[in-house]
Amino acid sequence: MGASSIKMYDKFGIILRIKTTTNNVSEFKHPRVVYPRLGEPVVKTAPLQKTIYSLTVLANLLRASNRRYLEFISTFDDQSQGVKHLEKVSQTVKADKRSYKGFNFFSDNDCSLFAVLSRGEYNINGLRNKSLKKFFPDKSGGEISRILKRLNLHGIIRKVRKTYKYYLTRLGKAAIATGLIIRTSVVIPKRAHV
Repeated sequence: MGASSIKMYDKFGIILRIKTTTNNVSEFKHPRVVYPRLGEPVVKTAPLQKTIYSLTVLANLLRASNRRYLEFISTFDDQSQGVKHLEKVSQTVKADKRSYKGFNFFSDNDCSLFAVLSRGEYNINGLRNKSLKKFFPDKSGGEISRILKRLNLHGIIRKVRKTYKYYLTRLGKAAIATGLIIRTSVVIPKRAHV
């Protein structure tokens, strides 16, 4: 997943060990003091520096990545919550005097969107408009922004404050895992027999 990776080990057949590693810490951003060439130092979101002082911030970011990944893989076995979440995300939501239709896991467009959202790199560093654009080159930036707003209003993703970055929510992880499992294990085999 770029310069970062999530590794999973089965230690001695009894312990699941997950770790996130990176070769480029500047891929991660956090609020810190930035010293411009001219002017006063300001606090803003900037790339992580490769210094000993960044270790605590880096450890917290990678620990959060591990937690998000564990939450995601924990939805694979227990689909009971996922079914409830599927019903929730398939309902129409109203906000700002507008209606936003629910998601349909039997629609190829929605399913391809969820397949992209389930990719591991978004558990590490979140997703942005430009990260979705590379998977949907036929869509404009405005169309992708509307998709992100729809996902956010349905509770599938949440925006990180003061950034353009989003992460999958627990509801989103459970709904996506259950929806994709139902589609691949039930719907696609039935289509093959028709």
